[in-house]
Amino acid sequence: MAQMTKKTILGFRVADRPKHIPDVQSVLTEFGCCIKTRIGLHDVNDNWCSPNGTILIELFGEEAMCKELETRLRGIEGVAVQKMEFDIA
Repeated sequence: MAQMTKKTILGFRVADRPKHIPDVQSVLTEFGCCIKTRIGLHDVNDNWCSPNGTILIELFGEEAMCKELETRLRGIEGVAVQKMEFDIA
């Protein structure tokens, strides 16, 4: 089992949260041991609540599992994924 050799952050935008978030939450729960940090960003103000949202996750653990998590998120309708990788010094 190869541990991750980079610091990896996945950011993903979920369109139409009421429709797509159950699938996203299911994947995040299944791969929960691969998630070190999770931050949800939601567009909201006093008069408006966005139906979209952004989630950032810091990955941890076995590289193959982390790649599978990313692949599964990319396969969900309404989810756009971007990745940042940093070399571990």
